[in-house]
Amino acid sequence: MTEMTEITDMETIPGESNNQLALTTPEPQPIKRRKKKSMVWEYFTIENVSAGCRRAYCKRCKQSFAYSTGSKVAGTSHLKRHIAKGTCRALLRGQGQDNNQFITPYNPKMGGSEPPKRRYRSPSSPFIPFDQDRCRHEIARMIIMHEYPLHIVEHPGFIAFVQNLQPQFDKMSFNTVQGDCVATYLREKQSLMNFIEGIPGRFCLTLDMWSSNQTLGYVFITGHFVDSDWKLHRRVFNVVMEPYPDSHSALSHAIAACLSDWSLEGKLFSLTFNHPLSEAGLENLRPLLCVKNPLILNGQLLIRNCIARTMSSMAKDVLGAGQEIIKKIRDSVKYVKMSESHDDKFIQVKNQLQVPSEKSLFLDNQTQWNTTYQMLAAASELKEVFDCLDTYDPDYKLAPSMEDWKLAETLCSFLKPLFDAASILTTTTLPTVITFFYEVWKIHVDLGRSITCEDPFISNLAKSMQEKIDKYWKDCSLVLAMAVVMDPRFKMKLVEFSFTKIYGEDAPTYIKTVDDGIHELFLEYVALPLPLTPTYAEEVNGANNGKTNESHQGNLLSDHGLADFDVYIMETNSQQMKSELDQYLEESLLPRVQEFDVLGWWKLNKMKYPTLSKMARDILSIPVSAAATESIFDITDKQLDEYRSSLRPETVEALICAKDWLHYGSSDVSNALVRMEF
Repeated sequence: MTEMTEITDMETIPGESNNQLALTTPEPQPIKRRKKKSMVWEYFTIENVSAGCRRAYCKRCKQSFAYSTGSKVAGTSHLKRHIAKGTCRALLRGQGQDNNQFITPYNPKMGGSEPPKRRYRSPSSPFIPFDQDRCRHEIARMIIMHEYPLHIVEHPGFIAFVQNLQPQFDKMSFNTVQGDCVATYLREKQSLMNFIEGIPGRFCLTLDMWSSNQTLGYVFITGHFVDSDWKLHRRVFNVVMEPYPDSHSALSHAIAACLSDWSLEGKLFSLTFNHPLSEAGLENLRPLLCVKNPLILNGQLLIRNCIARTMSSMAKDVLGAGQEIIKKIRDSVKYVKMSESHDDKFIQVKNQLQVPSEKSLFLDNQTQWNTTYQMLAAASELKEVFDCLDTYDPDYKLAPSMEDWKLAETLCSFLKPLFDAASILTTTTLPTVITFFYEVWKIHVDLGRSITCEDPFISNLAKSMQEKIDKYWKDCSLVLAMAVVMDPRFKMKLVEFSFTKIYGEDAPTYIKTVDDGIHELFLEYVALPLPLTPTYAEEVNGANNGKTNESHQGNLLSDHGLADFDVYIMETNSQQMKSELDQYLEESLLPRVQEFDVLGWWKLNKMKYPTLSKMARDILSIPVSAAATESIFDITDKQLDEYRSSLRPETVEALICAKDWLHYGSSDVSNALVRMEF
């Protein structure tokens, strides 16, 4: 019986008539049809016209189309063409008012040789209605994130592309997209302001002055801070245009604008400058900071120099001292790399000589000293190949001499410690202020040994470099040492050890300076706690409001009662809090493990050291570099490109800041891709 029910679509059985088959065959069971997934069924319905004949009717214009006759199904291609080509008059009439159209008619005038191909929709990719505002928002984000020129929306190629992609999209002008980019900036800025309102600690700022071809200066101000979860953050706060960048008041004006813009008065902990600040500029800055911000430790932690710029300046000395040999090696590398046949011969010689080096030759970027160091290091390891290359390639006549290679190795020995230290700034997200105490100390000691070398070239170069590292050490050793003290793996022990190596018999004096400074700073944290963050303040206010009915207990508990008792409590608490620091310093050092989260340790011990942990949080947020990651190795000053220099200062700030903020995730729009189906 089961077999008989499944032959309804088969040919007539031999020996049987159609009538006989109808008498002996039970009524066929309805076949379960799979759910229709094509997009056309949102525009068409199927109706039975006669036995075995069904037609598809357009919901808009009621026109009918063939669908199935007997077992033959016409498919849906002609139904899609009815919608996609715009032949449905009712659909065309509604396009002006209805934005929820999922089908874009093909227009040959827009370009292209053929209509859109069929596209299929899966259950995971629903139809998305066309939204002009969302598209504008996404174009603004695209321009910001990839630094496209704002005028791209007026370029003929972009207009043609968008019109072919979505003809309903209205053209945008420069002014429109500029406004959209600024609107994106304002939304992201409000989100960031809401975030930093709850930051419990102080803020450290770095300032980097960029130039332009119009002699205008642009001060990039970046904030560094630790959040309530003890994670270190970095955000570009402002880009302030300064018409007179060489004036003594330029940086003061930029800092004042930043403090006011982000409500950071009273919360500033340190400033790090990408370029050394002149004495006149420093004197101009101090009065502003005294008014806007209480000076922590009498301002000794306030002004910092950038270690990246210091190391770049030292590297520049090395490159200048060896510029002749560097040119020779660069020409040799250029000879090999600029011709595929020369490169093949070089590799052939290397393989025959069995040179073990795995480094590859490449030309350096003369604006970044790390690439020159890497070029010299690779070429030095392959010097045997260069020496023998002329045997296989008679046209090669640039081989450096043995003296040249010896000098190149000397240059590499000076550059390697700088390269290793600077590379830390490009690879870590953890506090670098602890690491650079050791790195700067190591460079200082190495240069001290080189100065005693009998070779005048080495000795003179070392002296030039040590002058610069000495200045940095003099200005920043206190804050570097304090950061080391806040690391439970080192505390004062590493300071004592390092200072003994550097200062010899005078070390106790410098060690005492650090010890006195850390205790004095701790007392300031006891006496001058930070204002309450909004979240904590609301909790305290709520608790106080709940006790208003219990406040009528006489003047004994009023604000003016027992004033002497308040003084006594503060004094005794100060003694107790002071022992908090001493207790920390007296405890044993933690084992030195490579992967150690010092901020995470203070987070776990903040209840044990409530005041000291606040001080540690602020010290560990101090940045040692004011340069962006991609500019760590620059040996030239940063310059704003010609296009951005032509924009309004407000637009420049919006584009640069918004790009930085979008890098950490948008607050209101998902980055998920949306597929528009036809």
